[in-house]
Amino acid sequence: MVLLAEGPGHWPTLRDTLARARVRGPMVHDARVAALCVGHGIRQLWTADRDFGRFSDVQVANPLA
Repeated sequence: MVLLAEGPGHWPTLRDTLARARVRGPMVHDARVAALCVGHGIRQLWTADRDFGRFSDVQVANPLA
């Protein structure tokens, strides 16, 4: 198991993710998760949450579908 955490380049990645997806309010947390994935080279996120589809840098797969 690997714990993902914000590294030195996290803020620029998060800022870019927020801007490109036009995120505000409660969606900021989803953008943070997407930015963590991008920062750690994770290309696919498994989730049933359709809101992650707005982040183009991470491919979303629904493990329940």
